[in-house]
Amino acid sequence: MSQLPADCLNEIFDYLEEDKFTLHSCLLVNRLWCGVSVRILWKNVWNYKTLIACLPKESKEILYENKIITTTLNSKTPLFDYTTFIKSLSIYNVHDMIKNILQNYQSITPQNLNYKKYIVAREIYKFLMNKISSLRELYFYSYPIINVPNVTFTSYPGAKDCLKYLSKLSCRSDIYPEFFYQLSKICENLQSLSITFENIISNGLIDLISVQKNLKHLVISCYNGEDITNIISSLSKLPNTIIKFDFLYNNGLRNISNFIFLPTITDKHLELSFITKFTNLQELILSFDYNFEYFKELQYASFPHLQVLKFNYSCPKYELLIKFLENNGKNLKEFYVKNNGYLLNLAIAKFCPNLRKLFTIFRNDELETIKVIFNNCQYLESIQAWCGGRYLNDKEILDIIVKYSPRNFYELNIYYIWGAQPKILPEELEEFFINWNNRIPQKSFSFIITKGSKCLKFMKENIEVIEKYKKLGIIKKFKL
Repeated sequence: MSQLPADCLNEIFDYLEEDKFTLHSCLLVNRLWCGVSVRILWKNVWNYKTLIACLPKESKEILYENKIITTTLNSKTPLFDYTTFIKSLSIYNVHDMIKNILQNYQSITPQNLNYKKYIVAREIYKFLMNKISSLRELYFYSYPIINVPNVTFTSYPGAKDCLKYLSKLSCRSDIYPEFFYQLSKICENLQSLSITFENIISNGLIDLISVQKNLKHLVISCYNGEDITNIISSLSKLPNTIIKFDFLYNNGLRNISNFIFLPTITDKHLELSFITKFTNLQELILSFDYNFEYFKELQYASFPHLQVLKFNYSCPKYELLIKFLENNGKNLKEFYVKNNGYLLNLAIAKFCPNLRKLFTIFRNDELETIKVIFNNCQYLESIQAWCGGRYLNDKEILDIIVKYSPRNFYELNIYYIWGAQPKILPEELEEFFINWNNRIPQKSFSFIITKGSKCLKFMKENIEVIEKYKKLGIIKKFKL
């Protein structure tokens, strides 16, 4: 049997990056498979014992002298120079490893625990900064439960070469300022920046944002109404390179997982006008926990390249959103909104003719509205809808899809609301798939079902019908 070349194996194994168990089994096949899979496994630091084994002799001696490791530990030379494969680094994971190291070796008294943590952190970071040739992703989240003292690794020898091609940074706003100051001198070409804001916002964060020249993806998360006025000011001055913006804002009054709509609330710390400067946006995701008044600052904005628009949780006022769609709906490919109202749904049909995916909410009196959307949105491929209560039932949706959906349509995602029960019978489901198979052109159907709390199981007989048509190739994908 001929052997696949290493570059082919590398491309295949990339798909297994999150499957540590399978990748670990690939290590045991042969030398070639081992060499390729270990590079994927060690894109992230994941084994603290191996990491300690890779430390230079000087670092091991320091750990031994401080009674952190034993003399006989990790005496074997590692098979690979594992740290040279690292492309992604999580500070939280490193700190968790430090905690495990100190738990699993010699007993350490509480009085000198922090000092021991600092020593281990210092030696690990010195080693990583020196050995990692080009780090691509850095995740800096650290929590009091682990409580590792700050180590300014950005100033260590080798840090500049290690971090200068960093393309993705995810962090909290309250990291010690020196980290941001040092990084702002090294990294000017981040492509993705994700910031979770806390009550403390380090001064150096503005410096880091201000020097960026090619930022493509920006994520801002505020869970308790943090004041980010100064940050917004620095964002407004960035070059117009951002193509994806994800903004989560919770004013702390309620849990954002609750979809009960509150009266309009204003927040002195919140404004959206700065988004109008991102005229190259292709994707905009707004996750707000109330009917945000400040969307009026965007209603007349123009985003000629916008293809994906998502409103997680609450929705702006209809009149504001409809005006926004009038200006920006033509090029939309995906639109997600968790609210119901026939005026909005009719506006979607009118202003968004090129949609491929749609998630909106239809009441049980909006059958005609769905027909209008199907008629006007001729490229529509997928729709998500709620079923039960005052919303449509599953049989109605399937009937409309088979009769009126456009020729490219192939996917239905149904969410059964709290306490709702499936209405469709096995014979009705079978009739749908027979009719679907007779459509021209023929396309395999994808059927995704999500059940809310108190929703009974999808009927066993219905599952049997679905399995039958999966075997016949009429159903491409079924997920329950």
